[in-house]
Amino acid sequence: MLAWVLLFLPPVSSAQRSEPVFSSITKSILPPNYENNPTQLNYGVAVTDVDGDGDLEVFVAGYNGPNLVLKYIQDQKRLVNIAVDNRSSPFYALRDRQGNAIGVTACDIDGDGREEIYVLNTNNAFSGTAGRATYSDKLFKFRNGRFEDLLNDDINEHRDVANRMAGRSVACVDRKGTGRYAIYIANYASGNVGPHALIEMDELASDLSQGVIALSNVAEEAGVNKFTGGRGVVVGPILNQILPDVFCDNEYGPNFLFRNNGDGTFTDVAQQAGVEDPMQHGRGVALADFNRDGRTDIVYGNWNGPHRLFMQLNNRRQKFKDIASQKFSMPSPVRTVIAADFDNDNELEVFFNNIAYRGPSANRLFRVSRREHGDPQIEELNVGEASEPEGRGTGAVATDFDGDGRLELLVSHGESAAQPLSVYKVLQGTSNSWLRVIPRTKFGAFARGAKVVVYTPRRVARTRASSTAAQGTCVRWSLLPTLASCGHGFALNEKGRCTDEDECTRYPFACPLDRPVCVNTYGSYRCRAKRRCNQGFEPSDDGSACVG
Repeated sequence: MLAWVLLFLPPVSSAQRSEPVFSSITKSILPPNYENNPTQLNYGVAVTDVDGDGDLEVFVAGYNGPNLVLKYIQDQKRLVNIAVDNRSSPFYALRDRQGNAIGVTACDIDGDGREEIYVLNTNNAFSGTAGRATYSDKLFKFRNGRFEDLLNDDINEHRDVANRMAGRSVACVDRKGTGRYAIYIANYASGNVGPHALIEMDELASDLSQGVIALSNVAEEAGVNKFTGGRGVVVGPILNQILPDVFCDNEYGPNFLFRNNGDGTFTDVAQQAGVEDPMQHGRGVALADFNRDGRTDIVYGNWNGPHRLFMQLNNRRQKFKDIASQKFSMPSPVRTVIAADFDNDNELEVFFNNIAYRGPSANRLFRVSRREHGDPQIEELNVGEASEPEGRGTGAVATDFDGDGRLELLVSHGESAAQPLSVYKVLQGTSNSWLRVIPRTKFGAFARGAKVVVYTPRRVARTRASSTAAQGTCVRWSLLPTLASCGHGFALNEKGRCTDEDECTRYPFACPLDRPVCVNTYGSYRCRAKRRCNQGFEPSDDGSACVG
């Protein structure tokens, strides 16, 4: 009888067999209640220092309820909403009860060292208004002892700069590298109405000493005023080494990859780079260096279509290659994508937050592990209690609330059903070491979209792109003179910085006779056999075949 039962047991996937990664701590840290975690429709989530005390708060966009600002109270070990329903509170305006908020981002637009908060509203945007919202977005600045909406200032109302289109995502971009940011708005166009917008401070028309901040939409000047079904947007040094580029995954149209031209303008090179994906409908997107080659890779989810993991190549003919495995690419109603090292094992995980659409749809988690000579290995993990098969996921963020070095995961829900927020703790990696770095601008604000490279004595550099939601605790480097030591594959330059060493130019020659073709990589090198391949292909490491 036992054999009969075993014969009909359903197959168990490797993800189910592995140890669970996430455990729910919602009941202890953010129990559902009217003040702190109301059951309502929520959407986008961002992390910033709202109250200016140096700690990070979580801003949650409320659609049919108030926006929330969640602060971690250390001695209570609780998240508490500080945007209370009290007009005397400095955070009262952030609630914006009238707005149907779906997106939020934060960055320093005026160079005062404190971040402004942009909230994307979509009130009645699809009620016969040709994509136009009946209520504008908000750009909150801390001024006069409280948060005030800059878009509501007389000077900006006269400049008609407020976005009233059906935007879907927002991000921050320092397009000229000055430390002052612009707000990139991925609008959902209706025909030739509603191109993407780019709102920034007009320095000549502003008077910061008097608190006057004039805003302008510079999308046309920057070359990003394109019409599409805008969905996801992410900013970082994708093609450039320092200046930020912009990637947009779109619906009912090709994706955009805006390369920064170095003068504050952008050129869309998505087609040349091979990331247009015109037949799919993009949603959540993230940037990361998955194989530690110093190049920024792109991962995103398509709505009920194949998800993508585009690795950036050292190849002029083919800039990106999709290496997503069959399981990784499996279509789902995805909303948010996060790339982070949740368990501090030095490998990145990718979290897909799905929405229960026409039935259950569990969230999923994958580890993407670097391999020395080949594409990264992709392994599905047991997402544990963060599975949420009945969750109406609409947003998520990873940040370290309690300063223990491990990222917590906060998931928001909404759209088709009102649900409270969920918070999860990572169960694994408690003994792993960690280093959290928050890069800052010359004004002292978070350097959104910056690239951080940490050099270690062990083999390869670790590269991370700073998120649009600041994470973790700040590590400050000493300004005292120190003796720099570079890891293997790197050499000290004349400025005292570790840069990639080209092993292919040194003597004696690095490669053996049977594989004499040397290819320099970031922090290392590859040796290949001599073999002629057709256009678009290159020899495998052992020279036995041509691979694309």
